[in-house]
Amino acid sequence: MTATAFHQAISTLQSHGYISNSILHQECGNISMKLITRGVKLEIGSSQRERHCSRKRSGSIQASASSYQTSESNPISIPSNGTNKDPSKKPSEAALILIRHGESLWNEKNLFTGCVDVPLTKKGVEEAVEAGKRISNIPIDMIYTSSLIRAQMTAMLAMTQHRRKKVPIVMHDENEQAKAWSQIFSEETKKQCIPVVTAWQLNERMYGELQGLNKQETADKYGKEQVHEWRRSYDIPPPNGESLEMCAERAVAYFKEQIEPQLQAGKNVMIAAHGNSLRSIIMYLDKLTSQEVISLELSTGIPMLYIVKEGKYIRRGSPAAPTEAGVYAYTKNLAKYRQKLDEMLH
Repeated sequence: MTATAFHQAISTLQSHGYISNSILHQECGNISMKLITRGVKLEIGSSQRERHCSRKRSGSIQASASSYQTSESNPISIPSNGTNKDPSKKPSEAALILIRHGESLWNEKNLFTGCVDVPLTKKGVEEAVEAGKRISNIPIDMIYTSSLIRAQMTAMLAMTQHRRKKVPIVMHDENEQAKAWSQIFSEETKKQCIPVVTAWQLNERMYGELQGLNKQETADKYGKEQVHEWRRSYDIPPPNGESLEMCAERAVAYFKEQIEPQLQAGKNVMIAAHGNSLRSIIMYLDKLTSQEVISLELSTGIPMLYIVKEGKYIRRGSPAAPTEAGVYAYTKNLAKYRQKLDEMLH
């Protein structure tokens, strides 16, 4: 079922000329949300997963807003501790893009998804493509996704719209043979690739015994208040599942250990994940309280841009459309990068 739905989505893209090839993986449940806190409205996508739900993989989608030359000349590789710093130069800034996956088949059916690996609907594919258009002028050096297919589909489909036309390559480090068999032997080809790192730590929250249940029927059975508590409280998990606090513990730890060093080194990063894993990361970035984060609602397929500068995360909202130049002129570096793309492609 999963494979069939995915290939149908790809066929839709191919018929419109969006994509010729695609790389996928496994994925987990998702939930859409919108946030209104501190007078600011955020939109993003979410999906997390528990430690036992999926194996660690590698994938990353990223945009480069500062040292553009650096990322385009570096050979593709898997970051060890996330550090590739050049002591001779300090990056002035980097871009961080967060995208919640597009609508999944279980979103459409109003089912609790959690760690169940469900692909995108046709609408979800279209949302992913539209997300790609919004970030098509923002540089990307690395991509991180969860291990669930809906997040990986979203990342790959979004990248088909990027004007730089680099190819996202899923990194495989399961064993020495996987590493050896996936080597690229052309340095020129490496320069035109973006490493994609997949990680189970970015998966959707594991919903325990709610997974696969209809949300409305569950509310009718247990009561709206009880289901709301399971879904929206910070530290109360559903039966045999994860609370948002538990999800945040793994997602934020991974962000700090693996992704943050890349940003500090001037790499531009894109993360395609889920409502709850992304809520957890936003809680860290924006220093939200446990009460503020439960009000954070993230919509499917809406990218959010942060500028990382001098150790601070500056939220810039969601790019509106690829035709609006002003959207990308948040910083001089982003404006220069867009101008560089215009010169390259015209």
